[in-house]
Amino acid sequence: MALFNYKAVDAEGAERAGTIDAVNIDVAITALQRRGLVISSIDPQADKMSMWSRISIFDRVTNADIVMVSRQITTLFEAQVSALRAFRLLAAEARTPKLAGKLTEIASDIQGGSTISAALARHPDVFTVFYINMVRAGEEAGKLDETFAFLADYLDRNYEITQKAKNALIYPAFITLTFLTVMGLMMTLVIPHLASMLSEVGQDIPVYTRVVIGISNFLVHYILLLLALLVVGGVFLYRFALTEQGKQLYSRARLQIPAVGGIYQKLFLSRMADNLSTMLKSGVQILRGLEITGSVVGDAVYERVLTATAVDVKGGLPVSEALRRHPEIPGIVIAMVKIGEETGNMGQILDTMARFYRREVNNAVDTLVSLIEPFMIVVLAVGVAALLASVLIPIYNIASGF
Repeated sequence: MALFNYKAVDAEGAERAGTIDAVNIDVAITALQRRGLVISSIDPQADKMSMWSRISIFDRVTNADIVMVSRQITTLFEAQVSALRAFRLLAAEARTPKLAGKLTEIASDIQGGSTISAALARHPDVFTVFYINMVRAGEEAGKLDETFAFLADYLDRNYEITQKAKNALIYPAFITLTFLTVMGLMMTLVIPHLASMLSEVGQDIPVYTRVVIGISNFLVHYILLLLALLVVGGVFLYRFALTEQGKQLYSRARLQIPAVGGIYQKLFLSRMADNLSTMLKSGVQILRGLEITGSVVGDAVYERVLTATAVDVKGGLPVSEALRRHPEIPGIVIAMVKIGEETGNMGQILDTMARFYRREVNNAVDTLVSLIEPFMIVVLAVGVAALLASVLIPIYNIASGF
């Protein structure tokens, strides 16, 4: 895709100037002519991307970008700035070229008569179904500034709690990788030399030392085969995880991991309640809210639960009764939803539940991190000590025999 600067005259004779994003200049001209414009000039925009921006990993749209865009749009709408002008301003100040291109395309679509939600829907890689439907509800209710404020707050909360859950797993993963690396280096570089020295002495070697030497010999001779098997197995598991069956299996396994599974359950329950609360407050109907939340909850198990719940609600069941059919939903959630149905205050009840589960996730993560650190250090120390002892004790016995 490339940006083109153009000057044109519309059907009323007024001069127009702007930019358009297209694959090539012919496509850009065709798109402008469809808008009823007579083009007087069109030129490729100078490429001002830095060397780093040309690398795709640096030219991407992050969650922080969408939060900032949402807040800026809220401010501009409150200042009575038109949608077209707002997106043009944001495109000019965008953090990355990719975000600038997306906002420019949205502005061009709005200029061509498209609604904001329809323009956003053309970019599903940046704006989720949840985001687009929230904007559509805001358009229908005439409360776009409030809707974008809701979205910014929601994305902030969701990003914070998701990152906290992920960060809780970084430390144990790092310690485990360090442990395996140290053990691997000792098994392939240190133990073989010590084993040869022990065998030259000719004394009896303890059973646990022979086990360690056997594992070391196996790794030395078959390390390449093991690495190849790990790579093939990793690729197979990755491809399997992309299938529907694989997603379900992976999600269920994740929810059943001791300590960690409970955190994930609370995380997804918090996200479900927060999504539904935000959508209900913006005027989206509960049935549509369930369908959209299922598509963005981020877990195959809870996506299936919400999809089935939406089908049951469509068939006439109350939301609480539809949720009761699924053991993945705790009884307290069902009771709270039932209260919301009876009082007609579902949005507020769900908001309360979302805040409760956010606190639960934060507390669980803090507790897990505080326990994991000493536990992993002890495991690492014991593992290395056992490995060294299996070799050093026979050496000590040999030395004491002289």
